[in-house]
Amino acid sequence: MSEAIRIYVPIDAAALSVGAEAVAQAIAQEAKARGIAVDLIRNGSRGMLWLEPLVEVETADGRVAYGPVATKDVAGLFEANFQNGGAHALRLGPTEELDWLKRQQRLTFERVGVTDPLSLADYRDHGGLKGLEQALALSGQGIVDEIKASGLRGRGGAGFPTGIKWQTVHDAKAEQKYIVCNGDEGDSGTFADRMLFEGDPFLLIEGMTIAAIAVGATKGYLYIRSEYPHAIRTMQRAVLKARNAGILGAAVLGSRHSFDMEVRVGAGAYICGEETSLLESIEGRRAIVRAKPPIPALQGLFGKPTVVNNVLSFAAVPWILDHGGKAYADYGMGRSRGTLPVQLGGNVRRGGLIELAFGISLREIIEEMGGGTLSGRPIRAVQVGGPLGAYLTAKQLDTAMDYEALAGIKAMLGHGGIVVFDDSVDMAKQARFAFEFCAKESCGKCTPCRIGATRGVELVDKIIAGHERPKNLAVLRDLNRLMTDASLCAMGGLTPMPVMSALNHFSEDFDRPPPERLPLAAE
Repeated sequence: MSEAIRIYVPIDAAALSVGAEAVAQAIAQEAKARGIAVDLIRNGSRGMLWLEPLVEVETADGRVAYGPVATKDVAGLFEANFQNGGAHALRLGPTEELDWLKRQQRLTFERVGVTDPLSLADYRDHGGLKGLEQALALSGQGIVDEIKASGLRGRGGAGFPTGIKWQTVHDAKAEQKYIVCNGDEGDSGTFADRMLFEGDPFLLIEGMTIAAIAVGATKGYLYIRSEYPHAIRTMQRAVLKARNAGILGAAVLGSRHSFDMEVRVGAGAYICGEETSLLESIEGRRAIVRAKPPIPALQGLFGKPTVVNNVLSFAAVPWILDHGGKAYADYGMGRSRGTLPVQLGGNVRRGGLIELAFGISLREIIEEMGGGTLSGRPIRAVQVGGPLGAYLTAKQLDTAMDYEALAGIKAMLGHGGIVVFDDSVDMAKQARFAFEFCAKESCGKCTPCRIGATRGVELVDKIIAGHERPKNLAVLRDLNRLMTDASLCAMGGLTPMPVMSALNHFSEDFDRPPPERLPLAAE
């Protein structure tokens, strides 16, 4: 009997949303009807979301990609001998030779889309656990030193040096320490965390375990937003498999180190992306921001020293330990070292996940890799860093994707999300959305955020309606200064960033003739 042909169909949520499950079933049924033995592997997404469902076939010359594939295409693909890499209108060629992938430097995402996400054997065969094995041969301080040498910074928005945070927890004296992974990926236009959860879950487990060995923690929590049901199921299964394989538990890979972890599911609050609010939620309380100091590294979960990092930060750690901190630092520019998984979305032809070394320009990402706007109209604005990120103009697209370069134009990198808008966008309405979003998602603890956002919606409504514009624009600027300077956390403190960027770069949208009389929010 001939060996089964390996066919890959993504089980990633993005692929499922456009029919990947039906395509997988159709392939299985068609192969059975034709008497062709196939080994159907449900991998993660390669990140080329405009090509999903992307089907790959393993041939003697490597994997060949076809896409986007619909159920109606399956019979025709078999007729064209696609199971052996045959020619077809949907044939894209060898997957690794596709320009989108060839231009990237995939360190964190090197296995995503390549392996069976829940196969530990597949994970090991593709370099998994080498970082953990290297970590077990070092002291805690030795691990921390490698992270410092790598230049790794928080990938969740603040960009705080990971090594310094770990050093603080390492040096803290306590009988119990914790590792907490912030997987509450709530920013608009971001999906890198979800792709890792669903496409390479053992990588995150390995990264958190290395962190635990480094600082002396024995318990970890992965906090995932409830809107990610596929990710939650995958991570829960991966944790169980890792525990059964001895990666987690009383003796990590047979060593003297103990570490175990569990998945916690959030209840849909954006504010849980703020680390102290997340800790409150894990402890079973309402998600309200804590005042600092004390910082979580000294008094975090249950009052104990706690490492709180983003998914992409932990996921970068195994590569660093396997290849060395210096090798990681060789990528990037300035104080932004390593690679950044960029999530490109909005009005763009080719949206998806792009992992590149820091320093590439927004223009290269959007125009060259993204193909410009899907509508074909000119780019007018680009929001970088989620719903609280600045709106940049088309003239600012040559800015490098770098923490300091973006800060220099009063913008931020955030979680690496990029959302593109063409020239049909109304930026006054986008400014209103920022306030509306903050008003809805604020934890309510501090007045500048809780009340300021609500007043902001009312002010923008008055400005759009043409009501005493000069006076209300002055009040709007004053309100933004207040929220920036006096809010307890970044929720209120950063809400003015998109508002002020819209006001400064697109002032004409705040000075249009008023529409027909509409009731104001204050009325």
